[in-house]
Amino acid sequence: MPNDFNQQVIDEFRANKGRVGGYFEGARLLLLTTTGARTGRPHTTPVGYLPDDDRVLVIASAAGAPSHPAWFHNLVANPQVTIESGAFTYDARAVVLDAEERDRAFARAVEADPGWAEYQKKTERVIPVIALYEMAQDGPPNINASSMGEAIKVVHDAFRRELALIREEMAKTEGSTLGAQLRVNCLTFCAGLHNHHSGEDMALFPFLADRHAELAPAVARLREEHERIAALVEDLRHAVTAEHPDPATARAEVERLTTELEAHLTYEEEQLIPVLDPA
Repeated sequence: MPNDFNQQVIDEFRANKGRVGGYFEGARLLLLTTTGARTGRPHTTPVGYLPDDDRVLVIASAAGAPSHPAWFHNLVANPQVTIESGAFTYDARAVVLDAEERDRAFARAVEADPGWAEYQKKTERVIPVIALYEMAQDGPPNINASSMGEAIKVVHDAFRRELALIREEMAKTEGSTLGAQLRVNCLTFCAGLHNHHSGEDMALFPFLADRHAELAPAVARLREEHERIAALVEDLRHAVTAEHPDPATARAEVERLTTELEAHLTYEEEQLIPVLDPA
């Protein structure tokens, strides 16, 4: 069973689709459910994570305790885990990174947040870094929503939260360099947004065209906005993958994308949610 503090975080996380306050406010957080190595029972723990393209990374720091956390022992014994991201729930395969890959990932984490280095200083064990790979499933993704309209809002809010975090991280960038983890965060966001819009173009919009002819003008506008946003995403991708990324250029591209994307998400919600979830 989770302790009282963890259970409070879990309850708040689930009730607010990934948003929490207090100690974890503004952090990238997920709920990790592992299978007990000895009991075989499910155990859910809130853990911080790092975006990393088609996977996420979690760090078994236990705040620098001398022993690995229980959830780490569980996933070593049974690598199939369940992830709740706020917007989505999915099964994943856990892979403990080897020495060289672990060191690179941990160095990125420390660059983004020196607190990880402080945890490592407190313990003699090498703090593990674990990659979580989503396992393919048949059918659409499992969105934590009870209706199509709510699903749109939940996914949109997840993009809003991540983009807000990236903007905050950009604002803290000093000097002429752009941190490696921040670049990864941007690229992961770009890939996720591309996948989301591609899914809408291929599935949601044809569904709406077939059942709600009155939405044709709105859907046409949304498709056009997807093309403009795709161009802005590509500009941001170029900015952060340049040989010597310029933080000022990257910040400018993030702001351009934010302005366009927020207007797009708001318009889509105004047009589609009342039709998908009539009062």
